[in-house]
Amino acid sequence: MIQVIPSIAIRHGKVVKMRKGDLSSEKAYDENPLDLAHRFESHGIEVIHLVDLDGAEKGSPVNWHVLEAIAGHTKLKVDFTGGISTDGDISKAYEYGAAYITAASIAVTDPELFASWIISYGREKMTLGADVVNKDTKELLFRGWQRKTTTKLFEHLEYFYSRGLKYVKSTDVSRDGVLEGPAFEFYQEIREKFPEMCILASGGVRNIDDIKRLNDMGIFAVIFGKAFYEGIIQLKDLEQFVVRG
Repeated sequence: MIQVIPSIAIRHGKVVKMRKGDLSSEKAYDENPLDLAHRFESHGIEVIHLVDLDGAEKGSPVNWHVLEAIAGHTKLKVDFTGGISTDGDISKAYEYGAAYITAASIAVTDPELFASWIISYGREKMTLGADVVNKDTKELLFRGWQRKTTTKLFEHLEYFYSRGLKYVKSTDVSRDGVLEGPAFEFYQEIREKFPEMCILASGGVRNIDDIKRLNDMGIFAVIFGKAFYEGIIQLKDLEQFVVRG
């Protein structure tokens, strides 16, 4: 069963979403991150994706207090991302309660360091963030999607896969925040090239049927945001994907 993971993105103290990573399109929601986390937990959600957008832009995490509040006042497992670039950042993230780390920019700028983290912290706790401009060019974006590299997705994945990587979170940014559906063919292509890798699909989810289709494809997890914040996906609809003990 696919794992459903809500995203909480924090920028300038607010829960926000953007279209295609465009900062000028930012929309803030009148939501408290901890209240949101409690609601997710009450419907059986086990993991949330906490995005420190301020940290991603700065190059080092900023919103430690949000991580600490959610980890300290819920039983949710927090996948924390946004600006993690040093061993100190990772230690601090775990100290404040993160269960998992997703890192993207450092894997582009210092691939050897990220590869060493897979070994030192364990492949079950480290996820590679590998987001692309679009599914055709497959050129990677980093630093909060504000910078582009000529590095191509599949050579990037192969480098880390050969060094023990198990989890990758990948977004076709052209689909993010526009509610036009995930890039299904894109995820199928990743699955075919790396059948043993656990893929966390992110971007474009517009309804429950999209999640069902990703599940049928064998995708490990789906990260969603805007469809929930806009009231299209209801938490009760997600309970069919939650395995209760």
